[in-house]
Amino acid sequence: MFTEAFPNEEKPLSFKNITYAIAAFERELITPSRFDNYLKGDENALSSEEKKGLKTYMDVGCTTCHAGALLGGNMYQKFGLFGDYWEYTNSSEIDEGRMMVTKNEADKYLFKVPSLRNIDKTYPFFHDGSVEKLDNAVRIMAKVELNKDLSDIETKEIVAFLASLTGEAPAIAK
Repeated sequence: MFTEAFPNEEKPLSFKNITYAIAAFERELITPSRFDNYLKGDENALSSEEKKGLKTYMDVGCTTCHAGALLGGNMYQKFGLFGDYWEYTNSSEIDEGRMMVTKNEADKYLFKVPSLRNIDKTYPFFHDGSVEKLDNAVRIMAKVELNKDLSDIETKEIVAFLASLTGEAPAIAK
């Protein structure tokens, strides 16, 4: 397939061409969602519950880390600003985050903030897969990152909003 994709290359199967192939594949994984339509001005793209969830998401402070086009994915943040994450996630092992790689104490418990795109399809949650349900993950994040205890209604609203971030995967990815 590399010979077909790169017909003018003497050695089509190369590191450079592999990176091109991966990049081309990843571009096909863009999954525009109803939220994107809402941002483009379609007021009817989100349900009233999803709109309430968006407001709650912003009011609670989730946008501090989960912002930008991907709603996250562009920074590292300490997991557990207001408590030890493993006490809430029941993680079987305590992962010290980037410090395991960098050996720098300042990186202890730093993890990449994930994108929230398609989040309702990417369970289990967190770096160690310790949480099965999205509503539990939302509650944990509010508590350990923002020091907020969400009500059942707030949690339900945010989860409804997060569902609006799920797009249809292109045929090539199925």
